[in-house]
Amino acid sequence: MPAAEASDSRQISENGQPNASAWRASAPGGGATGWRRGRPAEMGWIMQSVLLETPDGITARLGWDPKLSDHDRKRALAKEIVAHRLGVDPKDVRVEREAPRTFGFHTQLIAEVDGAELPLKIRNTNFRAATVVAVSDPDVSLGLDLRDAHPDDAELHLMKRHSHLFDENDLTKLLAHWTRVQAVRDADGRGARVAADHVRLDSPLTKGWIPDRKVFYQLADLSRDSWIITLAYTQPPA
Repeated sequence: MPAAEASDSRQISENGQPNASAWRASAPGGGATGWRRGRPAEMGWIMQSVLLETPDGITARLGWDPKLSDHDRKRALAKEIVAHRLGVDPKDVRVEREAPRTFGFHTQLIAEVDGAELPLKIRNTNFRAATVVAVSDPDVSLGLDLRDAHPDDAELHLMKRHSHLFDENDLTKLLAHWTRVQAVRDADGRGARVAADHVRLDSPLTKGWIPDRKVFYQLADLSRDSWIITLAYTQPPA
């Protein structure tokens, strides 16, 4: 196992939460890094993040911090990824939400350096105090889903209602199916406007699509410790 990967695996404890002391001891530039957050930076609080294994051309990080808002976590992670891709200082990267084009338009994050918007696609997802951000070239469609391995009763009921699996009591299969369905819905862009029942997956759970659109998404499992993370993505044009 490479040194960086070995370091990464020590940063999150068995219950999926960061090992703060180990992360703070990590050297900058490794798989796990610390981010001082905006205004509370003077307090010395650091959000920790870990690099996820992703397909070529896509970079994703997982961050966990109950003291930070979703808003702050996703911007910090996006800045870190973009800065690393470009080889610039994170403080030179500005991450904002794009202006809505029409009423009800679901806006995404955009990154700028020296006032110029960068040709990158940024997607994010949140679950409780955790956030995942993925960045790719603009011609790749991305969708993410993040959750833990222990759904509550309400969420479990929702999964069973819409998954239509032969054995809905097999929690491992139910979670694997549901997280892929949600990632495809996120990549599609219509979100809740597309019923979960309408998403189709192949038998190996490596490809997903929605019948009314001729777009097929590859599915990648980015799970880390107790966090279940799924990426849906399209292959860039040849």
